[in-house]
Amino acid sequence: QVQLAESGGRLVQAGDSLRLSCAVSGLRMINYHMAWFRQAPGKEREFVAASARPGSSTYYAEAVKGRFTISRENAKSMVYLQMNGLKPEDSAIYYCASSTVALSGIRQLDMYRAWGQGTQVTVSS
Repeated sequence: QVQLAESGGRLVQAGDSLRLSCAVSGLRMINYHMAWFRQAPGKEREFVAASARPGSSTYYAEAVKGRFTISRENAKSMVYLQMNGLKPEDSAIYYCASSTVALSGIRQLDMYRAWGQGTQVTVSS
């Protein structure tokens, strides 16, 4: 059974940094693309960042490029999202997800089958 568990979300101020973690079990992470998505109240879930298997390539949404960094430790079954220069518009529930689709679909929400329960990030102005 695949399980993903996010942690690290909390209330921070604009400009602060935060690191989210995702503990993965039930799959061999080296074979999976790993990604972070987020969903703000009243908005659709959106792509944030992805790490292509086995972990050499990364992809980012334009809104977070240069501020966020995704990383992974396959041996520890962990995925991270380092978020710097946080803005109020980054406030959302952040979800970790895994996929085995072709690289062309790595940013697509519906290509991910396993999801965590999410962790809340709130950025105050």
